[in-house]
Amino acid sequence: MKKIFIIAEAGVNHNGSLETAMRLIDAAVKAGADAVKFQTFKAENLVCKDAGKAAYQMETTDREESQLAMLKKLELTSDMHEQLMSYCREKEIMFLSTPFDMDSLHYLVGCGMPIVKVPSGEITNYPLLREVGKTERSVILSTGMSTLDEVKAALVVLRENGTREITVLHCNTEYPTPYADVNLKAMLTLKDELGVSVGYSDHTEGIVVPVAAAALGATVIEKHFTLDKTMEGPDHKASLEPGELREMVSAIRNIEMALGDGRKEPSQSEQKNIAVARKSIVAKHDIARGEVFTEDNLATKRPGTGISPMNWNAIIGKKAKRDFQTDELIEI
Repeated sequence: MKKIFIIAEAGVNHNGSLETAMRLIDAAVKAGADAVKFQTFKAENLVCKDAGKAAYQMETTDREESQLAMLKKLELTSDMHEQLMSYCREKEIMFLSTPFDMDSLHYLVGCGMPIVKVPSGEITNYPLLREVGKTERSVILSTGMSTLDEVKAALVVLRENGTREITVLHCNTEYPTPYADVNLKAMLTLKDELGVSVGYSDHTEGIVVPVAAAALGATVIEKHFTLDKTMEGPDHKASLEPGELREMVSAIRNIEMALGDGRKEPSQSEQKNIAVARKSIVAKHDIARGEVFTEDNLATKRPGTGISPMNWNAIIGKKAKRDFQTDELIEI
């Protein structure tokens, strides 16, 4: 079975600090994630100067600050990107970053990034989707805030322009997402309706929902994490801290093992318990040689090393070939 691809989403939780970004990489490595993902953008290419903030951003950043000013402080420079990519190679974890504008997309592809992550907010951005398709890279597409028809339309653009391998992530973009709004079954709808690999990008508090998504068949799990939830910044509050990230990864790996191969048969570990837990046909009381086996003189008891009770009807009516004592396994 293919391993679930776990993305530790550092996002902008580095707060513009290279040192913090590297510490986030260390935390992702220690947690056992497959990739650590940042966000690449030029603030001027992403938002208009008078664009407002989301409600959750207003709660966790300077309320008087514009979205443009907030994002400007969270940009990663080319030099920072190069150092982070190099550090990821050193630590043997995949570097990923989400491009939010055309220049950022071309930059990341030029750096050799193997997977392009399309964030939920860009699912209706035709020019960007077209360029993503032209890269012919594998694509992970988040679908927060979207309808099924919008997801289908995005897939058409990507495929018409060259994308071959797509994983679609169910997502809700409220930070944090209320459990009542997760609608995890929609991930299965995406799989059934689109015929693609599916996964889940989580913004709930805690690790319960991403672990549940793994149990439902997610092939990719993405989760925001931070060094400290109390840090200033838009996404820290709805992120996991390093210990929680490790716990999530461990739980998902355990779920992977527990899912198994789908064949219904005794496992190797339980084989030894069959004889102990199952029953055999035994003498309910002493039975004399030649006596007919009946419902009244037979019983079923452990251990299961004799004739299976499933052969009950085949035993009833036969004659005992020897004497049997109470609780003795019946032989014919």
